[in-house]
Amino acid sequence: MSQSPDLLSRITTDPHICHGKAVVRGMRWPVQNVLELMASGMSTEEIIRDHPELEKDDFLACLAFAAKVTEG
Repeated sequence: MSQSPDLLSRITTDPHICHGKAVVRGMRWPVQNVLELMASGMSTEEIIRDHPELEKDDFLACLAFAAKVTEG
């Protein structure tokens, strides 16, 4: 399955940000942390309410990134 390049472009890596982990839009929001919040049962609306710097497409980008790195 092909992922939207626009979504995946929201995920960045930089050795100077979060030790080079994949993060959302260059912010100090590792993809892993976003996925863990989602896996805990929080809705995207709840997460955005607590962290308004995140956008709905950031969650889709994290899911697309997770799908990409786990493809076999």
